[in-house]
Amino acid sequence: MKKKKIRSNDVHILALAALVEGRGSILYEEADLLAYDCDGFTVHRKLPRAVVFPENAEEVAKVVRYCSKHNLPFLARGAGTGLSGGAIPLNNEVVISLVRMKRLVSVDLENRQAVVEPGFINLKLTNSIADKGYYYAPDPSSQYCCTIGGNVAENAGGAHCLKYGVTTNHILALEVVLPNGEIITIGGEGIQDTPGYDLLGLLTGSEGTLGIVTKITVRILKNPEAKQTVLAYFDHVSDGSQAVSDIISAGIVPAALEMMDKIAIEGVEAAAFPVGHPKDIEAVLLIEVDGILAGIGEQIDEILAVCRRHHVREVKVAKDEQERASWWANRKTGFGAMGAISPHYLVQDGVIPRSKLPEVLERINEVSKQYELRIANIFHAGDGNLHPLILFDMAKPGETDRALKAGSECLQICADVGGTITGEHGVGIEKKEEMKFVFTDEEILAQTNIREVFNPENLLNAGKLFPTPSRCAEIKRDLKDKQTAGRP
Repeated sequence: MKKKKIRSNDVHILALAALVEGRGSILYEEADLLAYDCDGFTVHRKLPRAVVFPENAEEVAKVVRYCSKHNLPFLARGAGTGLSGGAIPLNNEVVISLVRMKRLVSVDLENRQAVVEPGFINLKLTNSIADKGYYYAPDPSSQYCCTIGGNVAENAGGAHCLKYGVTTNHILALEVVLPNGEIITIGGEGIQDTPGYDLLGLLTGSEGTLGIVTKITVRILKNPEAKQTVLAYFDHVSDGSQAVSDIISAGIVPAALEMMDKIAIEGVEAAAFPVGHPKDIEAVLLIEVDGILAGIGEQIDEILAVCRRHHVREVKVAKDEQERASWWANRKTGFGAMGAISPHYLVQDGVIPRSKLPEVLERINEVSKQYELRIANIFHAGDGNLHPLILFDMAKPGETDRALKAGSECLQICADVGGTITGEHGVGIEKKEEMKFVFTDEEILAQTNIREVFNPENLLNAGKLFPTPSRCAEIKRDLKDKQTAGRP
């Protein structure tokens, strides 16, 4: 196919265009770049220098080597669904879009694994193997459009991570382009564990700061023999919260245990997949169990009993797959549904001990009152991962700043009760200063030292994940002063 003629005086644009193949392999005009100035975190926006579209690992490596040689900042981007600003080009980066690397390379049912390229859509993997009786477990709410490469970068979770774990629990091997352009493979196909340092664990969730993933070997699972889903309505969030704890205490590990509060319910009922939740209800639980058919009924009976002990207004079991699917479609629209009731919203992603849920929700309600902003709450309640959604209007002076401050305070609350600042969305630029809520200066320095081993020039996705460079420099200087002061 004939390549589009490049009309640019930028020598780097011309050189990059020569490194990638196909029509439209590079974008460089401002009108085209506007679509790449942010990801799902829309509060901050910056234009990239250019966007290139490699079609294989070798082309990615060529672009990376060129950028490294000419000291050009660069970063990788998937579908742009990230919620923490990890793909925002803060430094006029060359964006390496991986959306054309979207092949399902192979499926090995005997060893229960598949190999995909980073641009392969999450839900498409399950759809591709469903007829064989298999599926891919990690299921972020954006699974219909997010890429598995992006999931690796953020260590994405999802509603079913309570029982099945997050992305890192399903990665067997990675092909990675390092910041110097070298292509390496970590892990091994068919190998569950390898000796030595857990480099797979290190790369998964590193938010695109250590390397660019170009091929992924994932674990796939056999469909469970049976599956049942329960919907429960509570007049008080505290009753629903206690039901969550008691279900887990009863020895039941649901595949998913989700909760939405009244404002979140208002949003999902105003959006694409309403199911008729009562308008005056304070909390809804969505509970799913799966496994061997013989044991499912007993677990469902125990869940119903727990809910009834905690003043449930109504509790019911999905009568068929259609009803179950409608409940999940309603829940999966939770974040996007906020657009039906607010011009803008900010999604937070804290983690707390389950027992602290009533206390934390009360404190989040106080933050809502303090900043005069409504906050909807959606939780992966079973594992304590909560998502306060702060509703605001960018057009109103001061509301964006208030929303950001409210979000930071919600994360401080999570840290105060023994939790942390992110469970699945990553740190990006949104929460990098909040890293100080959970790590000491020395711990942050240890992590940035690891980054310097992989990314010594800090050209790859700089300014993400950790406090600003000036702050890191202060930490190093302070630690050096402490060490010097301690010498005889």
